[in-house]
Amino acid sequence: MRVLSSALQDHLDSGATTLCWCWRITRNDGVAFGFTDHDRDLIFDSTSFEAASGFTASEISGAVGLNVDTLDVDGALKSDRLNEADLAAGLFDDALIEIYRVNWAATEERVLMRYGNLGEVSRGAHHFRCEVRGLAHALQQPQGRIVQYGCDADLGDSRCTVDLESAAYSTNAGAVAGLGDSPRRFTASGLDGYASGWFSRGLLTWASGANQDRTAEVKLHAKASSGVTIELWQRPSEAIAVSDTFRIEAGCDKQFSTCRAKFANTANFRGFPHVPGTDFMLRVASRTDRNDGGRVR
Repeated sequence: MRVLSSALQDHLDSGATTLCWCWRITRNDGVAFGFTDHDRDLIFDSTSFEAASGFTASEISGAVGLNVDTLDVDGALKSDRLNEADLAAGLFDDALIEIYRVNWAATEERVLMRYGNLGEVSRGAHHFRCEVRGLAHALQQPQGRIVQYGCDADLGDSRCTVDLESAAYSTNAGAVAGLGDSPRRFTASGLDGYASGWFSRGLLTWASGANQDRTAEVKLHAKASSGVTIELWQRPSEAIAVSDTFRIEAGCDKQFSTCRAKFANTANFRGFPHVPGTDFMLRVASRTDRNDGGRVR
């Protein structure tokens, strides 16, 4: 139940209202942005709510129980603070969002309508749509460890312990040329000493260029007589230039055999490779009675 201030209640009871929506988005790095569907900027709680974004929202609905409440927010990418490049770079992934109903004539008269996180985002050069998930969505995320064949540690973290600073597992390289068939693929220099596939599923961090300091997951590392090709899972927010440099780390497919052969790190493998599979669990117990003609029961 939302409790309205007496001033806001009186304003609503007057029958002639001056209301608008305000959104405050706080990224995981602590940077906060404000936007409003009013025709001029508003300021409250030390946040400037910018009118340039052109936000619109679907109907807000609630549910009883632990079901996840969601709504969609549409906006035009007119603001310098909210643009396609930052969305593509993941800077707003799982960001906190607060949605207020505000009396724009007296911003102290407001009520918090929804608090949640940004979910799936679809975007274009001038428009975006994002899903706002209620707080209950955190209860649907896996907690603790799961019994599975694959390792659940991240390569190089405190549980894995592989030293990614070693020259065997990371190096600096550069982009030589883009491949016209895909903005995610390019040829690279400085990787001739590594076997094909060594950096597949690894992590690439741009050291220079328009994508500097942004990271991307490597889909494919292929070595051929024509050169070394790198393909990323997602298209970079900015085009890759020939002069761009990057740091790339070895990839891991989370399998026990890879942990042993590639990293010699089986003592820290965080999966369960010897757990019986589904075929074992579904087997039916049987025995052979030699005194009964050898029939199986």
